[in-house]
Amino acid sequence: MANGTRSPHDGNGSLLARLTLVERGELPGLIGGFLYYFCLLCSYYILRPVRDEMGVRGGVENMQWLFTATFVAMLVAVPIFAALATRFRRNALIPAVYGIFIACILGFWLWLRADVAMEWGARTFFVWLSVFNLFVVSVFWSFMADLFDDRQAARMFGAIAAGGSAGAIIGPGLTGVLAQQVEPHALLPIAAAILALTLPCMWALNHWSHRRQDGGKRPDGEERALGGTLLEGVKAVIGSRYLLGICAFIWLYTTLATFLYFTQADIVESAFADTGDRTSVFAAIDFTTNALTVGLQLFITARLVRRFGLGKALAFVPAIVAVGFLVLAAIPALLVLAAFQVLRRAGNYAVAKPGREMLFTVVPRMQKYKSKNFIDTVVYRGGDAIAGWVFTGLGAIGLGTSGVSLVAVPLAVIWLVIGYRLGIAQQDQAQALRREEQDGRAAYSPAP
Repeated sequence: MANGTRSPHDGNGSLLARLTLVERGELPGLIGGFLYYFCLLCSYYILRPVRDEMGVRGGVENMQWLFTATFVAMLVAVPIFAALATRFRRNALIPAVYGIFIACILGFWLWLRADVAMEWGARTFFVWLSVFNLFVVSVFWSFMADLFDDRQAARMFGAIAAGGSAGAIIGPGLTGVLAQQVEPHALLPIAAAILALTLPCMWALNHWSHRRQDGGKRPDGEERALGGTLLEGVKAVIGSRYLLGICAFIWLYTTLATFLYFTQADIVESAFADTGDRTSVFAAIDFTTNALTVGLQLFITARLVRRFGLGKALAFVPAIVAVGFLVLAAIPALLVLAAFQVLRRAGNYAVAKPGREMLFTVVPRMQKYKSKNFIDTVVYRGGDAIAGWVFTGLGAIGLGTSGVSLVAVPLAVIWLVIGYRLGIAQQDQAQALRREEQDGRAAYSPAP
């Protein structure tokens, strides 16, 4: 094949290779990434229904304050991460970030178990877990974008993301069963133990990256600390139309997701009075979503991107969201909302999320960590915070579920256009990088 790559169908290609499009030498990286993301999202999805129940317990009318507090927490956390990335090597930076979050989970377990200031404990846990989710996932995908090039990402990110979905099936399954038998805080030590299993996965991936023979990225210089300044990632975003486009894509995604999240909280609060029942409903939605998602990620994502291109793949979920809000406007019922939420989130996890991470494979390494972390946290939670207040304002002027849904439709259309254009830009940038590499190799080749 061109560029010296082997087809997964060549010679000893296994059934797994044929199904996932993985090529020779890449399987250890795929398995390591799959298991890493499995443990990460299994841990998170044990905690997520607990967070959602605590958000409802604190009052749906106060949730915009929780989203604002989360944004403020992000503004504090991002410079801390940038400082760590500036000074520490990759193989120390990533385990340190996860170690801090594991310690925090155990700290919250002790607080909630002590039953002291529970209202503030619930609110603080809601904010902290919202920060935790974005940080650990952002760092994971920065690591993946550092290990794999754009062509490998197109073939493998869907399958790697399936590891997260598999973990996200187990997590809500455990929570749904145990929430009726134990207090929610008793789930936290289980989540901490599972999150700790990501640490050997990180080591294995770093080890593989130094010994790989798949023709992909080599580790030359990749272990060094990034250096630079705390704000260079933010400056890079401001100076790049490409990165600003990713900001707009994420901003619209989180705005529409927040609208749907607040609508979900309203409908579930009206339908169920018991906290255990509400936690079980949230867990059931998570479980159904991820059961649908994992098959799509393993067998559909890579083929979808290869067949239609990244631009059309990134436009797929916004199209679903536009239609979903139209249906919800006509029929604002619990079953409709649940079906919409499952389809939207399955499409996001199977297509939009891996596609969004593919966008970062063609940017410089500093932007993979510092700029990406800023976008994934501050921009993301900034969209949440503003969307929370907008949703509250729309409710204050008398718009119910149907009215808010109609407001969301044109935003989804704009999101669709931006996603399509970003996918085209990524492919153009990848081709430009390959031409530069070929020109560089030609310049240093000895004369015949």
